[in-house]
Amino acid sequence: MKIAVIETGGKQYLVSPSTILKVEKVKNAIEGAEITFDKVLLTADDNEIKIGKPYLEGVNVTAQVVKNGRDKKIIVFHYHNKTRFRKKAGHRQHFTQIKIK
Repeated sequence: MKIAVIETGGKQYLVSPSTILKVEKVKNAIEGAEITFDKVLLTADDNEIKIGKPYLEGVNVTAQVVKNGRDKKIIVFHYHNKTRFRKKAGHRQHFTQIKIK
C-alpha cells in the first residue's frame, strides 16, 4: 500500500491512491483537470519510508479535481456579558474536492 503526506492550504493530509478529500480552495482548479502537489512531506511503500526535510525533492502527487464548491454555513457568534453586545454572522468556506491518482 502506498501512502503520502501532502501539504496544501496550510494543512497536511494523509493520502493514498483513489482517496477523495476536500481541501482548501486551489486557485485555477477546473473540474476534471489534473493538479500536482509538490509539497510532499512523506512517502511510504511496503518496504521503504522517505521523510523530507521539510519536503521531498522531485516527488509529486497528482490528483483530479472532482468539484469546486462551498461548505455548509457555520455561525460565528460574539458575545460580551453585562454590556448588551451581540454579533452574529455566517460563513461558508470555499473548497476543492479532489481524487488522488
